[in-house]
Amino acid sequence: MYKNKKNCVVVPAYNESTQINRVLESMPEFVDKIVVVNDNSKDNTAKIVQEYDSDRVVLINHDINQGVGGAIASGYKWARDNDYDVAIVMAGDGQMDPGDLPAVLDPVVENRADYSKGNRLFTGEAFKKIPKIRYFGNSLLSFFTKIASGYWHIADSQSGYTAINLKALRTIDWDAMYKRYGQPNDLLVRLNVYDFRVCDVKIKPVYGIGEISGIKLRKVIFTIGWLLLKRFFWRLAQKYVIRDFHPLVFFYIFGIGLLGLSLPLFLRFMYFLFTVGRIPSINFLSWMLCMIMGFQFVFFAMWFDMERNRDLKG
Repeated sequence: MYKNKKNCVVVPAYNESTQINRVLESMPEFVDKIVVVNDNSKDNTAKIVQEYDSDRVVLINHDINQGVGGAIASGYKWARDNDYDVAIVMAGDGQMDPGDLPAVLDPVVENRADYSKGNRLFTGEAFKKIPKIRYFGNSLLSFFTKIASGYWHIADSQSGYTAINLKALRTIDWDAMYKRYGQPNDLLVRLNVYDFRVCDVKIKPVYGIGEISGIKLRKVIFTIGWLLLKRFFWRLAQKYVIRDFHPLVFFYIFGIGLLGLSLPLFLRFMYFLFTVGRIPSINFLSWMLCMIMGFQFVFFAMWFDMERNRDLKG
């Protein structure tokens, strides 16, 4: 136990035969259970895990590959069904330092947050250690995740080093959660709808230990970007229309509508500029008015959203 809280570590694993030993053997003694979710690996990951103490290590095998999010969901459901106070996620590739585990656990076990997540960007080492293209992609997705999730204080949205309490485990519908690399982003949106407290925790970035990344950055950015756009509108509807009402919805509607209207106006005056050689003044003024008012409405909506979620900072 850790500070009188029963805890388990969920380890999603897909083809991690070279790294899974390192993960299991470095797990701190205060971890009560290690739940390895073998996501239909093609190597001998499952066989390696089966050699460990069955009293402490639990193996869940997927017959069909469900993605990292699906593997985490299986582990979360096991922790929920077995009444564990806290469930932690540590990847099967060894990229999460066990030395950071107490820092990730403390906000949750001390009831300062319902969900804590590691942030590799707090330290200056991140820019040096994380591959530059991944660092840029992570920063971009973190920015859009702030807008989509309503947790404006969080960063490093793609970090999977997390801890979650039993209340949240029992609240979230894990079967509905996104099952691929966008799982951390999707979960933040869902946590915000239920007003769970979330905090960032400083952790060390770990790279170059033999891990093999399966992430295709170009594909992931567009896929997760589309996911965040859908989840953004879903959150607005769930939180500010269905469960409660907040006028920021109107600000977003008017802002996005005016910005959308500015596009055909812009194309129209560009057409006149290149075909006639002049810009109709009313066209230009209309475009400017739509742009300025559109951005003002959107920024006001964001400010309202920040104020509404200020108390959710763990």
